[in-house]
Amino acid sequence: MKILYLVRHAKSSWRDPSLDDIERPLNKRGKRDAPFMGELLKEKVVNPDVVFSSPAKRASKTAQIIAEQIGYSKKDIIYAEEIYESSSHELVDFIKKIDDKYNSVMVFGHNPGFTMLNNFLSKKYIDNIPTCGIVALEFNSSWKEIEKNSAKMLFFDYPKRYM
Repeated sequence: MKILYLVRHAKSSWRDPSLDDIERPLNKRGKRDAPFMGELLKEKVVNPDVVFSSPAKRASKTAQIIAEQIGYSKKDIIYAEEIYESSSHELVDFIKKIDDKYNSVMVFGHNPGFTMLNNFLSKKYIDNIPTCGIVALEFNSSWKEIEKNSAKMLFFDYPKRYM
């Protein structure tokens, strides 16, 4: 049994248009939503074996905030360039390379790749994973054997459901 948590970064700021996309920070709402979603994950007793994050500032900050909430060491987050600006197929390739010693994996990243990835792996269609949205997918295979419609969706949650 493998569980994959896809976490879209929290809401980012567009205040400084001169910043490169990868440098955009979280805005006020993002700084509110990330700890809130971390608390929800803590209540669900989510304890990933490994956490990967896009190196983008908004994704890495979301990962750090949520990691702190669920008791995962921030220093153990693995930043992977290939998550940033990746397509769903590139994300599938990334996931297939994850070591099978990890049964529970959390990945922080971006749309449209994450929504398209869910819609590829799961039979439960999602129109859009909103900012700080989390999808939990369960597989009855090794990471390298994941394929279209091979996941069972355990839950899909996001901040606006509660705010």
